[in-house]
Amino acid sequence: MHGPWRLPARREVWRQPMPHLPRWRQRWIMRTILALFGRDVRAVHGRERLDAAGDPFILVANHSTRLEALVLPVLFAYLREGRLISFLADWNTALIPGIATILRDGESILLVRKPAKPAFLNVFKPLFQRKGPAFERAAGALRRGRSVGIFPEGTTNRHPTRLLRGFDGAARLSLETGRPVLPVGVRFPGQAADRPIRDRTPMEVHFGAPLVPDGPTPEPTRDQVRSWHERVMQEIARLSGKRWEAGATRRKYHGLD
Repeated sequence: MHGPWRLPARREVWRQPMPHLPRWRQRWIMRTILALFGRDVRAVHGRERLDAAGDPFILVANHSTRLEALVLPVLFAYLREGRLISFLADWNTALIPGIATILRDGESILLVRKPAKPAFLNVFKPLFQRKGPAFERAAGALRRGRSVGIFPEGTTNRHPTRLLRGFDGAARLSLETGRPVLPVGVRFPGQAADRPIRDRTPMEVHFGAPLVPDGPTPEPTRDQVRSWHERVMQEIARLSGKRWEAGATRRKYHGLD
């Protein structure tokens, strides 16, 4: 196992070759995000597992702060010399000025399910509709050789010690396509166990070994999906230093009990 990787100085970030990103705007956006927020990631452990993972794979990670959804996809592409991982993202984030461009250049797959807040913004929802459900588009990306990223908790979970139950879409996608799951745990060293995780809290990223299904199962049973989802979430729990329970809530925790 190699030692932890750390983001180099800003001038090195701007010099890093990105041979897999042909458009200058993509490279500029990526380097700008890392220059502004990359220092929030204090260390990356197990980077060699990302290097060794053969495309396409399904990357999964816990989700504790809003910034992760912006920084982590960019960081992973940077580590892969510009090879993008298409993350699933809530369409509401695309309503934020400037974020739509970042999501588009990052080739994100938008989930268009939740209503907008405030409600009057729902008038823009048809603009983000695409052909087919998001997970069908994710399966299509995998078939084309593009890796996919998913936060299976489905929302930001600021609880310092517990994961949400999560949604089984990543597990189902892995079983149906036969593609491995690359688990990632995001930790927050020094985080108090009795306080919620705040945005801009320094984080560490821990890569686990790929979880490989037996093979493509075009129509997995409910028990197969549930069992594989439990395996995925247990590995995220181990890597993130949190605990996961099959009976945990899917909604955000309102207390720290």
